[in-house]
Amino acid sequence: MIDLMFFLAIGAIGWGLSLALYRPIAERAGWPLGEAQERLPTLTLLIAVSSIAAGVALALVRGPMDGGAVILIFGVGLAIFWSGFLRVASQTSLFFAPVAALLLAGAWAGALPGVS
Repeated sequence: MIDLMFFLAIGAIGWGLSLALYRPIAERAGWPLGEAQERLPTLTLLIAVSSIAAGVALALVRGPMDGGAVILIFGVGLAIFWSGFLRVASQTSLFFAPVAALLLAGAWAGALPGVS
């Protein structure tokens, strides 16, 4: 059985961190900023922090012995990969982070049937 909430939590943390860190990294490295990053930096940071919080909340509820530590480690790894390897394409985190967080919240609340 695939643990969808596990993967959604990793995505929410990873893409959220990538989104939160993209602006400072891009300004330092000379990468272009997307329109949302440029015009609405507070909103993008709010989306990032909310997504990270959703993933971290699941990791904390599960605890370190039931996959919580792995969620955090893999989430940070995804952020490093997404921002470092994909560079400008990491702006897609603006879409992926909130989608992962909303799907995680839905699965956690029991709104998604068949997901535990």
